[in-house]
Amino acid sequence: MSNAENPRQLALRSLVRCEKDGKFANLEVNAALRGANLSDLDRGLYTALVYGVAERALTLDYMISALSDRPIGELDAETKNAIRMGLYQLRFMDKIPTHAAVSESVEAVGRRSRGFVNAILRAYLRKKDAIVYPERADGFDRYLSVKHAIPEAICRLWREGYGEDVAEALAEAANWQTPLTLRVNTVKTDAASLLAALAERGVEAEVHPVFADMLTVRGGGAISRLSDFIEEGRFFVQDPASRACVWALGAKPGERILDTCAAPGGKSFSAAVQMENRGELLSCDLHKSKISLIESGAKRLGITILRAECRDGKEFVPADAEAYDRVLCDVPCSGLGVLAKKPDIRHRPLDGMDALCATQRAILSTAARYVKAGGTLCYSTCTLNPRENEEAVREFLAGHPEFAPADFAVGPIRSREGMYTFFPGPISTDGFFVAVMKRK
Repeated sequence: MSNAENPRQLALRSLVRCEKDGKFANLEVNAALRGANLSDLDRGLYTALVYGVAERALTLDYMISALSDRPIGELDAETKNAIRMGLYQLRFMDKIPTHAAVSESVEAVGRRSRGFVNAILRAYLRKKDAIVYPERADGFDRYLSVKHAIPEAICRLWREGYGEDVAEALAEAANWQTPLTLRVNTVKTDAASLLAALAERGVEAEVHPVFADMLTVRGGGAISRLSDFIEEGRFFVQDPASRACVWALGAKPGERILDTCAAPGGKSFSAAVQMENRGELLSCDLHKSKISLIESGAKRLGITILRAECRDGKEFVPADAEAYDRVLCDVPCSGLGVLAKKPDIRHRPLDGMDALCATQRAILSTAARYVKAGGTLCYSTCTLNPRENEEAVREFLAGHPEFAPADFAVGPIRSREGMYTFFPGPISTDGFFVAVMKRK
């Protein structure tokens, strides 16, 4: 890639690839930036455009439909995403000059489409105050969908599960930029030493308000300056809700722990560090290709108690019956708690929910058979959906009288009936669900 590469042109190519090939935005961004010769400022602009358009596509398409006589379904991917990119800058990025947002979005597209792209963006500048958006009174799900770019099916699920006020807060939070949080690898260092090392690199950070072994990093792009710290295993990236899940699991030094759905390994690593690298930790995953990822991560972090194994969480292994002090069951889920970090998830259809819930319940029932008497079973998801969360746990307990809910506390958080749902906001977490149960 040449030095003259334009971040908007690169962003448009990435957006088209995501739409045509179904590639996740975070994977596309990581791949594109590895080969890009961009300044830090242009890298930031490129990233903001790709994630921003992916997040706000529904709202942007509503605007296009209000401004264009051509049905949006008739627009090719390049033209449509060039208009989306221009409108995103004009509507949601207050530091971009109007002339740059329009002219460079027009230049990014092929010549045959430039006139149309320019016409729509100019029309927005003339008519932006006249665009009529859905009102809450006209239908809550439609109003929420257009305002926050969340599909109506998800808006309806949240409204029915949590009520309108919580649903609106969740939709708004889905477009926030969440802070970067690091789990200090206390096998190799401590929070104070890592803070000092980060400060020497010009990276602003502070100890997390709940977890003394986590740091919150301020400012975007800081992680790109810390590649050697990552390779040395001084920390790994982890969300506070994920850390809270491991805290609730209660792993202690010397115990035998099983993580049934471990990839990419963050919770296993956090448990091993909490165990002071003493005991035994088996990290399993269905996908063989991910086992080496877990193993390489453990090696980098200096974790020696972890063994990774390819295993289907639904299939019982008799040799491990009632063999573990604690079992973590972080099941595959719809991912509705991490829309801010993975904006593409919002566009996945929900019509596979029956099969997904059946898989979750099968994994949980199998995992329970590995817990020894008096041991702990922890069920978690990174979604916000009562059917995948509270309902799954209550169904399990109804069919497994040998288990009982076990309440837990994490900082100011107190579980109820052994369950807690982390909504984005109070301690800057992803949306997450944790349930803890004890074998009698």
